[in-house]
Amino acid sequence: MKNVELLAPCGNFSKLKCALYFGADAAYIGGKDFSLRSFADNFTREEIAEAVKLAHSSGKKLYVTANVFARNADMPLLEDYFEFLQNSGADAAIISDSGVFAAAKKSAPKLDIHISTQANLTNKYAVRFWKEQGATRVVLARELSLSEIEEIHSFVPEIELEAFVHGAMCISYSGRCLLSNYLTGRESNRGECVQACRWKYAISKFDDSSGGAMQIQQDERGTYILNSKDLNMSAHLEKLANAGVCSFKIEGRMKSEYYLATVINAYRRCIDGGYSQVVERELLTAAHRDYTTAYAFGNNDKTVNYDDSQTKGDCDYIGNVLGCDGGLVTLEMRTRFKCGDVLEVLSPTDNFLKSFTLEEAYLSTGERVDDCKLVQEHYKIKCPYALGAGDIIRRRKAL
Repeated sequence: MKNVELLAPCGNFSKLKCALYFGADAAYIGGKDFSLRSFADNFTREEIAEAVKLAHSSGKKLYVTANVFARNADMPLLEDYFEFLQNSGADAAIISDSGVFAAAKKSAPKLDIHISTQANLTNKYAVRFWKEQGATRVVLARELSLSEIEEIHSFVPEIELEAFVHGAMCISYSGRCLLSNYLTGRESNRGECVQACRWKYAISKFDDSSGGAMQIQQDERGTYILNSKDLNMSAHLEKLANAGVCSFKIEGRMKSEYYLATVINAYRRCIDGGYSQVVERELLTAAHRDYTTAYAFGNNDKTVNYDDSQTKGDCDYIGNVLGCDGGLVTLEMRTRFKCGDVLEVLSPTDNFLKSFTLEEAYLSTGERVDDCKLVQEHYKIKCPYALGAGDIIRRRKAL
C-alpha cells in the first residue's frame, strides 16, 4: 500500500521513540497546554523542539495538538504558542476551534493546520470550507462511512483526509461529551476527561428506604451501558485508501508503550504486507475492548461493549530491551518473570514472534537469580537472538 501515512499517538518522549522505532511515519503529541489529553505526561516546549528534531532525523513528521475549545483568556497565549510551533519546525498543528484557527493563521502563517475530529467534519461542504480557509488536512469524524469518505474526497480532492483506524471511541458524537463535567467537574473538551462512560452504573431504588441500588441490565449482558467498543479497521485499510484517506490514525496518547508497540507494529506490517492472521492475532495481545468497524459500512447498532470495561490482552508485558551484548539482553523489567518461562519477542525486525525458554537471569549487580521481581530493574537475561534496543519481551498467557 503506497502513499499512506501511519500516524501514532505519543503521550511522552519515551512513547515517541517507541512509535518511531516500531514503524510510525508520523506522530501526534500534545504540549502542556491546549491539548485534549491533560492527564498524559505531554511535552514541554523544549521537549517539543527536541521531538521535532528526533522525528525529522528519522525522516518522519510530528504534529502537535491544540484542539481545546478555547476561552477568551486563552487566545493571547495561543498566538504565542503557534509562533513557537512554527519556529520549532513542527509539521502541523491540530485545531478544532475556528477562533484558534484564526489565531494560528495570524501568528504562524507558515504552519500547516490540520482540522481535528472535534470539529465534527461529517460532510463535503464543511471540508471544502476548511480548505478554503487554508487548512491542509482534515481529520474526519468517526461517524462517516466509506462511501461518504469517498464522496468527500471526490468533492475536495486537493485536501488531505485523515481517519482513525484503531483505538478507543467516545460514546458521544465526535467526542463532544459533558459527562465528565457533570460527574467530576473535569472538563472533557479542555483535556480533562475521566472517561466516565467506561464506568459501571447502577440506578437507585427510590422505593427502598435502605438506599440500596438496583443494577441496570441491558438484555442481561451487563451494566456498561455507555462503554463503546474499540475501533479496528486493520482488515479494511485498502478500502480506506481507495476512498481517499492518506493518513491512518491510531488513538491512544494515554496508552502504554507496550500497547503502542503492539498496535503500530501490527498496522505497519498490514500496510507493507497486507492483512493476515498474524495481524489479527497480534491485535489481541494488548488490552482492548471488543472490536468494531464502527460506521465504515453504514449504520451499526453493535458498537457498545456491554460485558466489561476492557478485555485484558493475551500477553504479559515483561519489559523493554535496552541493549544486547555477548548473548545477554539487558531488559528493563515491567512484569515479574522467572527462569523456565517461555518468553516472546515483539520487534519490527525479523525477530518478531521468536520465542525462547529463559534459562539464566542476572541482576544489574551481576548476581544470578531465578525470580525476577524488581520493577524497573535492569536484568540481564540469556537470549539466543541479537535483539535491538527498543524491542519488547512479553509472555503469552495460559489459555
